[in-house]
This record gives sequence, structure tokens and C-alpha cells, in this order.
Amino acid sequence: MIQDIETQNGADRPEAPNRTLNLDGLRSFVAICETGSFRRAAARVHKSPSAVSLQIAKLEEVLGARLLDRDARNLALTAQGETLLGQARRLLGLNDETFALFQTSALAGRLALSAPHDLGVSLVPGLLRRLAEAHPNLQVDVRLGTSDSVLKGITDGDVNLALFNDVGPPAIPSRALFSEPLEWLVLDGGRAAERTPLPIAVAEIGCAWRDAALTALQTADRAHRVAYSSDTSMGQVAAVRADLAVAALPLSLADRDLVAAPTGLGLPKLPRTTIRIADDGSELARAVVALVAADPGLRSRAAAL
Repeated sequence: MIQDIETQNGADRPEAPNRTLNLDGLRSFVAICETGSFRRAAARVHKSPSAVSLQIAKLEEVLGARLLDRDARNLALTAQGETLLGQARRLLGLNDETFALFQTSALAGRLALSAPHDLGVSLVPGLLRRLAEAHPNLQVDVRLGTSDSVLKGITDGDVNLALFNDVGPPAIPSRALFSEPLEWLVLDGGRAAERTPLPIAVAEIGCAWRDAALTALQTADRAHRVAYSSDTSMGQVAAVRADLAVAALPLSLADRDLVAAPTGLGLPKLPRTTIRIADDGSELARAVVALVAADPGLRSRAAAL
């Protein structure tokens, strides 16, 4: 009788295999959600788009749920995907915290970091995460402002480290991290670039990209007006998406809706923009510069803005 009860309760059944979520797959899933693109996510996690797609397929198989709805132009989370996103971030955070507990670093102290608003959105979060992993005893104070204020902060000795954009020879001694073209971005199929005077969306005074745009238009004697201004590139992007203006922005911000202006529109050529980092010469700042320069994911994080 007892044996019959145990059999009915499943005592003689083989144990179900342990199911464990793959953290690399979760990291790719979070990257897709944050960048909105398999291509950009692949660049962030240093894998091919096909490898990332395979990881998502395996996650969906393990969980028995569809996580993403996608077609040739659109990518969206399902209800199950939204549930997984929060859990995935918590699991990855715990994983990173655990590794930090076992890492030792001689670097400790307080570091003042200054950056323009745009880099504060695109690069600084990843940099802070990397610093926390490599040097958990480091305290970082972040100050965001215009490019001019960032340069003034490092030259006046108010900050230890400065990230900034430049479109010409560096204004101060610094190290180039990477560069990319500035382009006139327009709404695909839009009409803003055909208007006279040309409506442009720019950042606040002191931004290197603003100066490059205005200089190019003035040199080409192209009639224009500042139609919209914002302290971040996302404000400019919003005006371009609404087909209310064009904007001089890094090519990495182009997507399926925002494209580089066709040459037939006759907009003047723009220079390349370079992301640079400068330090105050202190041992702490120089160690951080070396860490940043060696980070292979730096450019992909900027492109994922």
C-alpha cells in the first residue's frame, strides 16, 4: 500500500533535469531591448547577429515562451519578454556584483569625471559600470555640461577626467578614443531639408557639433535658421523625426527613420567628430584612462545611443 502511494506521488519517477538560464543569452537579450536592434546588440556583446539570434531562440526554447515580436522593420517585446527583462537585469546585476566581491584593486579614492550631456547618456553609464567592476573602491562624481564647460573643468583643475567631443585639432592635450563622420540627418522621405531658410536643430551654445553645423552653413552661404535647440542630441533627433528640421549628428545615430541627407540636397560637408579623453595627470586618472582606452565595447555603446 505504501509503495502504491509513493508510486502515485511520483517517488519512482526520474527527477526532472535542472534548468539553468544562460547568462550570456540573457546579456544579449538585455542588449537587444536596450538598443532596439539585433545588429547593435551584437556589437555590444561582441558576437555576430546570427549568434545573438540563436541565443534568443534558445532562451525562448528553454522558457517555452516567445520573447520578441519582430519583422523586417520592427522589434517589440512580448508580455513574456517584458517579464524576462526585469528578471534578466537582476540576474546579470547579481552576477556582476559577485565577480566584484572577488576582485582586488589598489585603486581607491575620489574621481571627478566631466562629460557633455550626450556622452553622459551614451558612454558614461557603461564606463561607470566598467569602473565599478574593475575598481569597486573608487568613488566617481559625474558632472555633465556643455563641451565648453567640460574643457574648462579640466583646464581649471576642477575635475580629474574629461570626456568630450571635438571636430578639429584637440583644444587640450588628450587621447582620441574613436571618431566617426558627422552627417546631416533627415527624416527618410521628409521635406524639411527642402525648405528655405533651412530649419536646423542644434544643441546648446558651446557644443562642438553645433559649431560645426553653423560654420559649414555660413561658409557655404546657405540660408538657415535655428528652429530647435536642446541640451542633448535626443532633443535634436525628436525634431528631425517630426520632419521639422535637419541636424548635424554622428552617423551612428542614423536608423531606419533617420538617414544621411542625400547629396542632391546640396547640404555642406561636415567634419568628423572625435571622442577624446583628457586627465589631470594624477595616477588615479591615468589608470582610468588606460582602462577606458582598452575597453573594446566603448564604440558599440556609443553607437547604441
